[in-house]
Amino acid sequence: MAGTLALAACNGADAPEPQASVAEVPQVADIEAALNDSAAGWNEGDMTRFLAVYSGDPRTAFVGGEEVIHGRGAIETRYRDRYDWSGPDPSGRGVLSFVTEDFRPLGQDHALYVGRYVLEYPQGKPPATGFTSLVFERENGKWQIISDHSS
Repeated sequence: MAGTLALAACNGADAPEPQASVAEVPQVADIEAALNDSAAGWNEGDMTRFLAVYSGDPRTAFVGGEEVIHGRGAIETRYRDRYDWSGPDPSGRGVLSFVTEDFRPLGQDHALYVGRYVLEYPQGKPPATGFTSLVFERENGKWQIISDHSS
């Protein structure tokens, strides 16, 4: 009997799936809520709301394509130059959403979020999608992006 129990305990197929820690659950939920609010800003053509998830620290970094830029102002310029912000109609810039792929708390006030961004366009234009890895820092009770690497 003991041999059967030992063999069953070693069988990886019956091992339970890893569970999120108690501390991780509120962090990921709060960060997903912050990203959903940012996406709502994008979808409504509200640049201020879209960018509110980024830290105001001048060292906040965005890595995309072949560039690294720092500061919310430079990040705003990048998005203004690449997408149509002339009004609330998202047809020119797409409807933004995020899909969480991985999440890792990095202590109480930092976390790594890995996800997929999706921009869906009307009239049959194929969606644009890619991966993003975001480092968040809790600032004054709010989760803010301090590093964004999107491809």
